[in-house]
Amino acid sequence: MKRSVRRRTTAAVSVAAVAALMLGACSGGGENGGGGDGNTVHILVTKHALTGPMADMAWVSDLEEMADVTIVWEEISSDWDQKKSTMLAAGDIPDLIVGVNAITDADLVTFNGLFEDLSDDMDALPNVQGMFDAVPATEVMATQPDGEIFSVPSYRRFWPETTTRQYINQEWLDNLDLEVPTTWDELFDVLTAFKEEDANGNGDPNDEIPMDWAPPGNSGFGGFQATSLLSSLGMPISDGGSSTYFVEDGQVGSIFTDPRYRTVVEFLRECYAAGLISEEVMTQDYSTYQSVGRGNGDTATVGFSWGWTASDRFGPQLADQYTATAPLAAEGVDPSEVVWSYDDYYLNYGVNAITMSAQTDVHDAALRVIDAFYDQDMSLQVLWGDFGTNIEKTGDDSYTVLPPADGQTDPSTWKWTTTLADLGPGWIRDDIDVQLPADLDEAVTQAEPLAEALSHVDPVADVFPIQFFSLRSEDSSTISLNEANFASIAMQNWATWVTEGGVDTAWDAYLQELDAAGVNQNLEIYQRYYDDYVASLG
Repeated sequence: MKRSVRRRTTAAVSVAAVAALMLGACSGGGENGGGGDGNTVHILVTKHALTGPMADMAWVSDLEEMADVTIVWEEISSDWDQKKSTMLAAGDIPDLIVGVNAITDADLVTFNGLFEDLSDDMDALPNVQGMFDAVPATEVMATQPDGEIFSVPSYRRFWPETTTRQYINQEWLDNLDLEVPTTWDELFDVLTAFKEEDANGNGDPNDEIPMDWAPPGNSGFGGFQATSLLSSLGMPISDGGSSTYFVEDGQVGSIFTDPRYRTVVEFLRECYAAGLISEEVMTQDYSTYQSVGRGNGDTATVGFSWGWTASDRFGPQLADQYTATAPLAAEGVDPSEVVWSYDDYYLNYGVNAITMSAQTDVHDAALRVIDAFYDQDMSLQVLWGDFGTNIEKTGDDSYTVLPPADGQTDPSTWKWTTTLADLGPGWIRDDIDVQLPADLDEAVTQAEPLAEALSHVDPVADVFPIQFFSLRSEDSSTISLNEANFASIAMQNWATWVTEGGVDTAWDAYLQELDAAGVNQNLEIYQRYYDDYVASLG
């Protein structure tokens, strides 16, 4: 795909599944940012809930030395949106804000006077300019309609095309002499057997959870969720449907209003009513979802689910019990129409990874910090952790990501525990050699059953390119306001319809309610941006 596009992502980007990122606490800035001594830089950093203190990361000292600064960190691991709104409204922000999409496009539009335009500072940012030259999509993502650059994205390179893989417990299938299901009807029958026949063989026929998925957010879906079943019906979603929009035959659509969404809801309602879905599926948090999936010792509790890798979803002790499967076929859908969630832009690009205050009194020092983050060695450590503990440098341009030092934690959890990981700024060069960690190798291998379905996805024609839209102020405000209204309605109905039913009688009134809340107005706006995007590709 060509990368000569106008630019990037909107505020609609959601951080759910892959996450389930929970962000939290920093401050500083304004007249106090940097303390006025010329080389003390205040940085607010949003971190995953698992991530330890910045003081425990050896690369932080290297960053300070490289940029010739002293960094004062303020660390946020929860309630970031609430804290951010207060901070931005007060107009007092720290010198730098670090964390992918911690500052959204909507923030940049609404509070644009708070953020430094870096477009005239590129001479001081050679690493950033190098990334823009080598990976033009990053410059597209960074550049506003009138040429300003208020934030810099990250580029990770190695991640596979999809966040979500589909798993079933092969040991349970073997115990019950069953085959891997290939259709929705077969899945229903297998899940019924899991529920009724003591599939895990521990003598308790009531402790199996046939199906479970990750909790969605209040505004939409994400990876590791049952919206993956939309792919069976040919709907080309991205990141599990986190933006709640999709593109098909050149038309922008809404997951919430498409009749295929209703079909998925009806199937899940049938499963829930039969006791085949976790009773906590709509109320559990992400940590509970993960904990339940990891069972009890050698005894698994979940039969069918979605996750990043088997070891991440079910834990190293149970991972070997599970097999990755191809998308399920749905009645009346030709196999050539079956797709899967295409997530390259979500996985390998991190929008708005670092943002600078326009009021900083340590302008040059802050620029040096930004550029240092995009140094080759620094980028690798920000992503995977410290040299010697998390990653080994084996040559000028070669590296090996090391297994978890504690010998007990899976690689994915270890990374998030010890560094900023996917939330940090950085540029992983395309011309370096990295021996990848086991979780990435596992993710690639376990995505193989999805390869055919992914081959049916055209990255331009079938992917809603939210990363490359640069919304005008008035459009951004309209979209954000509308989404706050209709997403709340839709997600409340999602939970009710799956657990209690009623979609068949409520659907028409629901569509009218979403229309009144602005869903179709948003589709009209996004259609204009999509048409401009396609035209820009030539």
